[in-house]
Amino acid sequence: MNKILQTKIEEILGLENFNFSTPPKPEMGDLSLSMFVIAKEQGKNPVEVASAFVENFKLQTSQTAVKNPNNKLISDVKAFGSYVNLFLNTSEVSKLILEDVNENFGNNNIGQGKKVLIEYPSQNTHKEFHIGHFRNVCVGNTIVQVYRASGYDMVPMNYVNDFGRHVVKCLWGILHSSEFGVESSEIENAENKQKMLGEIYVKASNYLKEYDKEYNEELDDIQKRLEGGEEEITKLFLETRKWSTDGFAELMKEMKVEHDSIIYESEVKATGQKLVDELLEKKIAEVGEGGAIIADLSKYNLDIALIRKSTGGGVYMTSDLALSSEKFKRYDVEESINITGSEQDFYFKQLFKVLELNGFHKKMTHIGYGLINTPNGGKMSSRSGGVILYEDLRDQIFDYLEKETRNRHSDSSSTADSAVSADKWSEEKINSTVQILTMAVLKFTMQKHEADKVVKFDFEEAVSFEGFSAPYILYTVARINSLKRKFGKENLELLEKDFDLFTEDEVKNLVLKMSDFPEVVEKALQNYNSSVIAKYCFDLAKMYNDFYNKHSVLKAENEELIKSRLYLSTKVAEVLTKALGLLTIDIVDEM
Repeated sequence: MNKILQTKIEEILGLENFNFSTPPKPEMGDLSLSMFVIAKEQGKNPVEVASAFVENFKLQTSQTAVKNPNNKLISDVKAFGSYVNLFLNTSEVSKLILEDVNENFGNNNIGQGKKVLIEYPSQNTHKEFHIGHFRNVCVGNTIVQVYRASGYDMVPMNYVNDFGRHVVKCLWGILHSSEFGVESSEIENAENKQKMLGEIYVKASNYLKEYDKEYNEELDDIQKRLEGGEEEITKLFLETRKWSTDGFAELMKEMKVEHDSIIYESEVKATGQKLVDELLEKKIAEVGEGGAIIADLSKYNLDIALIRKSTGGGVYMTSDLALSSEKFKRYDVEESINITGSEQDFYFKQLFKVLELNGFHKKMTHIGYGLINTPNGGKMSSRSGGVILYEDLRDQIFDYLEKETRNRHSDSSSTADSAVSADKWSEEKINSTVQILTMAVLKFTMQKHEADKVVKFDFEEAVSFEGFSAPYILYTVARINSLKRKFGKENLELLEKDFDLFTEDEVKNLVLKMSDFPEVVEKALQNYNSSVIAKYCFDLAKMYNDFYNKHSVLKAENEELIKSRLYLSTKVAEVLTKALGLLTIDIVDEM
């Protein structure tokens, strides 16, 4: 509940720090207050306490109504068993909430003075960027925005895994590309070299899977040459890494990701090796079977953690040990948040435990997200050809929405839909609008489910202009913007609005839903959960459309009512725009 509303109600009721809930049925009121706590304190039956509370409140308000006009906020109070339910005055609650809606609505100062680093999307070089990676971006982007709205100083950082067996396989693939039908000239002349690297990686991985033993020694040789800094292979590595990072930089810009810094695995791997030696000296780690370095975490129910290969080569944890301390040292933050697929949940528990045993006690949080299923239900993996690449899906959605948009604006024929412009659009306008819609579809679909849930991407559902989708919500904002244009006044804040004209239940429901937004932001913050924001956007949009379909705005009975309903509509658009902004989704004025 909005804090201003809660404070007012508590003041009227003479209570402090009580939690209100929503009654199960509309006819039972707008807010509900349990009497169990009060009854327990008084040693009485909660039903009797509820009845007495209502009786006393009505007696007091009848005596003080003239002296305390704030009492008008509550129009009635009724007891339902052990609950006291409040019926709010529509005009009074509308004035209280709508006048509080501004550019800072929903913000809080929970994180004031605190600095937090968030590491995402931590993609690998020399691989394709698929929609599993994109979901990581979406989760990370929203956490950054929600934290900033809560007063935190955020440091978005990307840790790029540019060192490992996947790089070796890709480099091998480039050197042997003709063996699986790719000529070297195709690689050099590829327009999208980052995507080409991903394709080579997939082809090389599949080829090597079939002939693994035959090429194992050759792969080991490439890795040793790379780790030793041999000139020829290092030159190829640096050139192809740049292809990856340049391509990723373009994608990050498109996705509205702004990293303050990038750390490469190759920067920290040497320090990681030293830390492994330190763990051995402290008896935290030991030499396991076959010569690998391990940490036995069995007594913590965390099994055996692999820290270094028997060959002396590093694994993920080797570098992550160094990265963990480097982040805190370099950026002077209080907390570090990591976002990865939920299949790495156990690994991060192991990592954090090893760090703790080594005396590292900084606050570190891991957020796991569910993978994206391909249409046949298979989980995505970079090592197989059955992946949904981000760019391919983006282009498919763009093509569909472009066709839809052209159909809507191919000529200047009139339209009855207030959200659809009747004008013929320029190519530039069509393109820019469809780009925004495409990103909205992708980002919203990735965040409409809780982060730890596996998502099956349903194309038709994602691009639909009906239901729980981005186009439906953006269409609602466009509809309101169209009403504003048709009314013709630029600054609707200066409109004279008569809150006494707000009497309909639909108005009160809308206003109370808007009042929930600050609480939604706090829930998203506490649970690292962007889906509550996505759900809120849909619920508010649907509630507004129900109001719009029942009560005309520009054809209301008189000008005063037109202005008041238009003011209400504008506030809905402001809240939706702010909420969508937390999901890093832009709005469009027309559709």
